[in-house]
Amino acid sequence: MQSQHSCWPFLIGPLFALGLVSSSVSAETPTGSEAPYPLDSLERTISPKGKMKCPNLNMTRHKGKYVRYHKPVFIYQGFQERLERFESIAADVAVEIYGRRPRQIVHLGTYNCRRIRRIPDLLSEHALGNAIDIEGFDFGPARNPTERASSPHRRLRRGFKVRVDSHWDRDKGVEALHARFLHTLTERLLEEEVFRVLLGPAFPGHQDHFHFDLAPYRLVSL
Repeated sequence: MQSQHSCWPFLIGPLFALGLVSSSVSAETPTGSEAPYPLDSLERTISPKGKMKCPNLNMTRHKGKYVRYHKPVFIYQGFQERLERFESIAADVAVEIYGRRPRQIVHLGTYNCRRIRRIPDLLSEHALGNAIDIEGFDFGPARNPTERASSPHRRLRRGFKVRVDSHWDRDKGVEALHARFLHTLTERLLEEEVFRVLLGPAFPGHQDHFHFDLAPYRLVSL
């Protein structure tokens, strides 16, 4: 069995070598005060070539407790509690900024039995159902006078979409509000330590989505 932090040097070393981690990236092992997670001791090192077999874990389908996903996610059972915390925070931040919750969360996938791209001797957290890729959020129209009055802009009383690729760096007009929503959301997720790995547009290959997971190390590049 692998110790809790033993895959740390095997992952971060290659990331630095490939130029995927820079001095602007926060990368560290979880603190000893953090509650253990059942998958921390799971071996993730595999042969870099040939057929691969993903671990047989207790999996579940999750539709969303506080905000629904546009289609159910297939995840490791222990990951569900973190997703529910994410949904709750997303709902709260949306109410703060837009006056109402999202109608649905749009994701790009969860479980996928594969290696980490560019590091083929390590299992992706997606291969464990221990990760999710978030593309954005869909909002329905304001449904009542309270929601209409709480909307920060008349245009936002209608339904609208917030997407990582379209709005993360916007700084003008209504789209600046979408950027504020996305940045506030990730800041809250970091403050409340919902996930250990949070990747976004600053990380290669993640210009159009957030990647969140519970690997046995911390890596933040948003």
